[in-house]
Amino acid sequence: MKFLDQTKIYVKAGDGGRGSSSFRREAYVEFGGPDGGDGGRGGHVYAEAVEGLNTLIDYRYQQHHKAERGGHGMGKQRHGRGGEDKIVKLPVGTQIFEEDQETLIADLTEVGQRVLLARGGNGGWGNLHFKTSTNRAPRRANPGEEGEERTVWLRLKLIADAGLLGLPNAGKSTFMRAATAAKPKVADYPFTTLHPGLGVVDLGPGTRFVLADIPGLIEGAAEGAGLGHRFLGHVERCKVLLHLIDCTQDDVAGAWRTIRKELEDYQPEMAHKPEIVALTKVDALTEEMVDEQAAELEAACGRKPMRLSSVARTGVREALMAIARHLGDLHEAEIEEAGEDEEDWRP
Repeated sequence: MKFLDQTKIYVKAGDGGRGSSSFRREAYVEFGGPDGGDGGRGGHVYAEAVEGLNTLIDYRYQQHHKAERGGHGMGKQRHGRGGEDKIVKLPVGTQIFEEDQETLIADLTEVGQRVLLARGGNGGWGNLHFKTSTNRAPRRANPGEEGEERTVWLRLKLIADAGLLGLPNAGKSTFMRAATAAKPKVADYPFTTLHPGLGVVDLGPGTRFVLADIPGLIEGAAEGAGLGHRFLGHVERCKVLLHLIDCTQDDVAGAWRTIRKELEDYQPEMAHKPEIVALTKVDALTEEMVDEQAAELEAACGRKPMRLSSVARTGVREALMAIARHLGDLHEAEIEEAGEDEEDWRP
């Protein structure tokens, strides 16, 4: 299935049904009077987060979503039935924006979360409503109210526990293949990965988390260079970041600074996320050269980088265990803030 993380849709709630202008016509009833029923309410349009979806591709080809209109009123005081609601099913992590793409309507972060996008129109009154002591035979009935309509933008931001960061061709997809059962495309040229991907890391009973493969960021991504805004948006949801740096390049410290600057420029809060720094492709250099690159990177980031080779499976499990420890610390902190008993949690 093709990955799509942004699209535009049009939603239209159902119109209300017309009220009826009717009079009772029955044998042996000389003055039957008005008996027109009311129209039914038009259906609403809701957006709901559901399980089993991880892309917006369905809404690329089906962009118009309309709820059913209400039934019309009829004689003998019969009211029209209400129109059926329309449910727009979206993957968890979808944000809904107004047509200006800036005003946030809702952020669907949990399964079952639902938001009203367009309200159905009320049904019109039948002439039974307009009967008075001075107007015993009203011939007036209201038309149904029009349902709301609007155009909205859907923007998906993957919800993952940890995310892989790095410049293009830093070895993120290869690490993803080594750490999970996911099979992202791997090749020896930049921008092999064009769409974010998810994989589940299983380190044993009770130690499982979701890992996101974020496509390579470039300098100027925070200002929109390449597809930077859309790629950086997926990083927002991650609790821990694994920053992979290719040790075969000339300036490993500069590569680290480039990504850190883009994170800070895009959203300052993202710079405070827990970060694990790792040198990749260490099997391609001698041990002395790797030591030089690690020392240069440590001087820049202030921490000792991990060393790993996804192809040789060296250091992969250690990096995953480091992510799991960070996630465990964050979970414990959340439990303490909520005032829950720490013994109830299992990593």
